Parts: sequence; C-alpha cells; structure tokens
Amino acid sequence: MKNMFKKIPFNVLILGLVSFFNDLASEMIYPLVPIFLTSVLHASIPIVGFIEGLVEAIASLTKYFFGAYSDFLKKRKIFVAMGYSLGAISKILIGLALGWPLVLIARFIDRLGKGLRTAPRDSLLLENTTSQNRGYIFGFHRAFDSLGAVFGPLLTLAVLYLLKENLRLTFFVAFIPSTIAVLLLLVFVREKKKEEIIKDRKFVKIRWKSISPRLKIFLLISFLFAVGNSSDAFLLLNAKNLGLTTTLVVLVYVLYNVSQTIFAAPLGSLSDKIGPKKVFASGLLVFSVVYFFFGFVKNSFWLWLLFPVYGVYIAATDGVSKAYLSQFITHEESGTYFGAYYTLTALGTFLASLIGGLLWKYINPSVTFYYGSFMAFAAFLTFLIFSDSYRK
Repeated sequence: MKNMFKKIPFNVLILGLVSFFNDLASEMIYPLVPIFLTSVLHASIPIVGFIEGLVEAIASLTKYFFGAYSDFLKKRKIFVAMGYSLGAISKILIGLALGWPLVLIARFIDRLGKGLRTAPRDSLLLENTTSQNRGYIFGFHRAFDSLGAVFGPLLTLAVLYLLKENLRLTFFVAFIPSTIAVLLLLVFVREKKKEEIIKDRKFVKIRWKSISPRLKIFLLISFLFAVGNSSDAFLLLNAKNLGLTTTLVVLVYVLYNVSQTIFAAPLGSLSDKIGPKKVFASGLLVFSVVYFFFGFVKNSFWLWLLFPVYGVYIAATDGVSKAYLSQFITHEESGTYFGAYYTLTALGTFLASLIGGLLWKYINPSVTFYYGSFMAFAAFLTFLIFSDSYRK
C-alpha cells in the first residue's frame, strides 16, 4: 500500500479527493433521476430519454470547446472550479423541481459543468506528471473517481432508508459532498504560474496532416471501439432481465466499481513500465471477451464474475488512454487535444447506444453485446496491426 502512494503530487491527491466527493454525489442521484421524473413528476419515458440524450450531447460538444479555451487563456483551475460548482448547484435544482422542465435545466447545468471541467482537469493532472509516471498518475485519479462510484449507490440506499424514500431530500443530501469537492479544489489546488503574453494568445489548431501517425491510429481505433461501447444502462437492464432484484443490480454495479478502484493505479503504473499501448490493447481485449459473455450467459450467477472483470477493462483503458495521448502533445495544447478526444469518443458512444438499443429491441438483447464484442475486437486487431512497429 505504501508503494501505491509513492511520490503523489499534492495537487493530484487533492484532485483525486475532489473527484471522489463529486462522483459520490453524482452516483447518489444518477439512478434516482429517472425514477423521480416518472413517479414524482409524472413525466413520460420519451421525456426522460429526451432529457438524457440532450444533456449528454451538450457535455460531449462542450468538452472540446472549453478544453481549447483553457489552452487559449493558459488557465485551468477556473474552468475546473466552475464545472464542479455547476454540478453542485444542479442537485439543489432537481430537489426543487415541480415539473420536468426544471429537471432539464438542472441536468443541462450539470452536464455543462462536466464539459467545463473535464479537459482542463486532465491538463492540470498532466501538469503534475513526468514521462515516467503518467499512467500511474492518471490511474491513481481514476481510482478515486471509481471509489466515489462505489460508495455513492450504497450511500443512496442508506439515505433512502433513513429518509423513508424521500427523493427530494436525497437530492439535497447529495449537495453536501458536491460542495466539499468544490471547497477542496478552491482551497488546496494550486495551478502552476505561467508567463502570460496576451498578444501571443491563440487557439490551438488540430491539423490532421501534422498529427503523429501513432496518434492518428490511436484516435481511429478509439472511435471504432466507442461505436461498439454502448451505455452501461444495457448491462444493468440485462442484469435485471436475468433475475437480479433492484438492490442486487445496485450491488453488482458497486462490485464493478470496486474492481476499477483496485486495478486503476496498478495498471496505470504497469503502463509506465511496459508502455500504455500494451495495457490499453489488453483492455480492449478484456472488453471484447466480457461483452461476448454478457450476451452469452443466461444465469445471473455469472454476472458476479463478469462485472468485476468488466471493471478491469475500465482500469486498463481510462487513465491509460490519457497517458498514451499525452505522449504526442505538449501541456500548452493538452486542453484542446483532451477535449477533442472526449468529443470524438462521446460521439462514438452515442452511436453505439443508438445501435445497441435498436439491436436490443428489434433483434435480441444478446446481439447488443455481441456487436460490442465484435467492435472491440476489431479495434484491438487494428491497433496491433497498424501500430506493432512502434515500441509503445
């Protein structure tokens, strides 16, 4: 355990705690919002789908814009602080909602906040890394994020029990850890001072022709993989279909997040030693195998094994992907490239969820997972074939 915390910069530790408390709050309310909309506010299912689809699209598009703008201003902390603050405010607004339009506004504010903070936050993390520890630092941060996702659903079950299933009060309770996250960020995170020459400010332009061939391959396979990586909601629906109760679905989801938490930092550290390419490619292969079995198994018993293994895929790809991307960019342009990467993969995930839903409805739920398995394996093979001449 001592080695796990070796040479962690103070900023990284605080940003990890910020992500923990923010994700704790987010995971408290995430499963409750659709229930609140339909059972309390009496919104229709299409309205729920409209709200979630619209706000996720906003988050995806704004990540690139705010990442690029943070490069232009040469400032990160202000974007991160505003982003987390909007997330905290959204919890209060949902609790106050008397109709679905205010929930739409609240979810818009929350996702706008995510778009504001994500790329600048990763740039802040990158600022505190070296070429020898990028994978470990990004993996360490991911572990804290996942830890919040472990305790969030469990805390929700406890709060609902204590508050006699009062959803409004639960949203107000979720405001507390969100506020703690913002305060930690404002008080303790220090951004490195940069020499600012206002007349030299300019937006970073991504020119495809000038991008490293290795980075081009990575971006292409990331999009290819994302087109098969549909929403985790399908996994939870599948678990429900296989006979798990709502409480057991929450617990198996928690187990998946426990796995992420345990393996994120070690796999990030491993990527620093053997190269992020190998670890990331292994993660794609794990996803392909696990998704195949999600479609294949018909007994809920196997889900207790598959969900933790699925968590290993996240641990092997989330932080490691940022470490891989970081090899080809400077800190000054990192906001733009991180933002572009998030927008690209989010577009792919949107398409994946659309395709997955159609396959689920019109063919068979299992086909949704077979499709995802195939796309992940195609991305894995493409990555190996077209980048096997490189060391990492």
